[in-house]
Order: sequence, then C-alpha cells, then structure tokens
Amino acid sequence: MSKNHINNQLEENEEEEMNPTQRNEENVDDVEPTSEDNSDELENVKNALEEQKDKYIRLFAEFDNYKRRTSKEMIDIRLTAAKDLIVSLLDVLDDMDRAEEQMSKSESDPQLVEGTLLIFNKLRRLLEAKGLKAFETLHTEFDVEKDEAISEMPVEDKKLKGKVVAEVQKGYLLNDKLIRYAKVVVGK
Repeated sequence: MSKNHINNQLEENEEEEMNPTQRNEENVDDVEPTSEDNSDELENVKNALEEQKDKYIRLFAEFDNYKRRTSKEMIDIRLTAAKDLIVSLLDVLDDMDRAEEQMSKSESDPQLVEGTLLIFNKLRRLLEAKGLKAFETLHTEFDVEKDEAISEMPVEDKKLKGKVVAEVQKGYLLNDKLIRYAKVVVGK
C-alpha cells in the first residue's frame, strides 16, 4: 500500500471516531438556529411591527385631520354661500333706509307708508335669518377694524373727540364676518 492510501484511511477512521459535536462544528450549515438567533429574529419582527403600527396611527391621524378640515370648510362655504347676493343687496337696504327716513318726514298716505314698511321689514328679517347684521357705530370709539373714516368734523363736546359723530353708510357682518365697513365721520 502506498503512503497516500494509508493516510486517506487514517483520515477516514479519525472522522468516524469523532463525536457528534465535533462533526457539527465542522458542518456549520447543518446547525439548527440557537435561542440567540430566535431572539434576534423575534426582535426584528417586533421592530417591524412597531414601525407599521406607527405608520398606521399617523395615517389615521392625517385622515382624521383631513375629515375635520373639509367638514369645517363645507360649513364655512354654506355660511357664506349667499355672500355675493347679500353684498349686492346692501345698496338696496341703504336705499330702503333713506326711503323710510323720507316717508317719516313727509305727509304720505299712512296705509302706503305702513305697507312699504312691512315690505322693508320683511326683507330685513329675511336677511337677518341668513346671518346679516348691521352694527352700530354712532357715538362709539372709531375702530379701524370695522369703520372707514371718510371725514373728520370739529366737535365742541370733548367726549365726542375720536368718536363717530355721523354714519354715512352702515357696516354689516355676515355670520360674524365683516362684509362691509361702516363709512363714518369722526369727531376731532
């Protein structure tokens, strides 16, 4: 027998005599996962689950905010849907106020005056039901947020300085939002 053949047989015998743990050390691919590997894998799965849960919560919160924002916008749109029409009717209201003032000064037929005032009041109530409100400015402090000064007038009473002494045109709010400034004369 040759030397190579003897060496090969010795190596085979040594492999057979090895205990099972030595064989496992040599064949790492055949090793079952240990508890350390399982805990790492479990930790990775937990992290992935937490990440997905966080994404879901954020997405849900964004959707909830979207619903709230769009419902608020819809309410605002409904409240001011007739704004253009009401703003165009403000000039008619001004004319009605002037006509009412003239009718009270003149010697007109009382039934005609009463009928006209009923129509004027009906239109005013209808617009008030839609959210229109006139605000008072006469003898109040001049407020740049709602008043537009078109003139200043010297006044004798010191209490009227800086206050509105005459109202040229009424100011209006629609659902508590300013839609027209009051044009006023301020005392100086």
